[in-house]
Amino acid sequence: MCGRYALGLQRAEIRALPGYPNLEIGEWVNEDNFVPRYNIAPNSQAPVIRRRDASSPDLQMQTMRWGIPYGKVHAKNQQAINARSENIMEGAGMWNKYRSSNRCVVVSQGYYEWQIKGKDKLPHFTKHADGKAMLMAGLYHVSDETYLFAIITTSASKSLSWLHDRQPVILTSHDDVTKWLDTSSHAWSAELGKLLQPAEGLTCYQVPKEVGKVGAESPTFVQPVATRKDGIEAMFAKQRTKQEGNKEGIKRKRSLSPVISSLKSEPAGKEDESHETEGKKLKVE
Repeated sequence: MCGRYALGLQRAEIRALPGYPNLEIGEWVNEDNFVPRYNIAPNSQAPVIRRRDASSPDLQMQTMRWGIPYGKVHAKNQQAINARSENIMEGAGMWNKYRSSNRCVVVSQGYYEWQIKGKDKLPHFTKHADGKAMLMAGLYHVSDETYLFAIITTSASKSLSWLHDRQPVILTSHDDVTKWLDTSSHAWSAELGKLLQPAEGLTCYQVPKEVGKVGAESPTFVQPVATRKDGIEAMFAKQRTKQEGNKEGIKRKRSLSPVISSLKSEPAGKEDESHETEGKKLKVE
């Protein structure tokens, strides 16, 4: 499942589609409806890529709302934010009418998933290791000039199955994106079905729990929790500093031990005073 993702890039950066230099995007329809966010949730407005029309290969970006209604009622609790790849390939249910002509690509930096550990839910962020834009396969719906979209999910890859049993379908090449968006034939094919496979080679790490709150917003949501000032790495660094300080103190104490021992072994008398003075000097130094 994919219930939250990030796209905190500025609009000019989004238009450039980092990592896809040959993918030319024309106009951005309803651009002003989108605000860059690191915590995009269902019902949010976000950009997707689609063909301008079926007869033209020209691509455009368009801001749409996340979530396609099950029926004619646009109720928030009666909408699909994800579409299972298995149902799409079978042409089952509501997705049959979208798969041939209403295909799109959802632009993101990466997506969030929660790992269940006992009663705890630990959010993780998954992205391309090289930092390029993550393009997720999607379908869109049009009703009364309102555009809505859903993200297609598939079974998780072997490398991510520990996190969740599903993941978004990620299109990793220019050719795959072009093929997915080509709706000129108005038909579904086995070749399109082959694109709906789990992607490998992604990087995944734990992120702050604050991302779980809808409406919360921070660029730290896409940063590893271990590198935060209050994170695990910081805690280990403090421990290492403390341990190194303790070791240094022990070394100094050991280096002074022979001197202190010799002072204690000298007979009492006038010489004691000179030794006492040396001891005081050593203490000051």
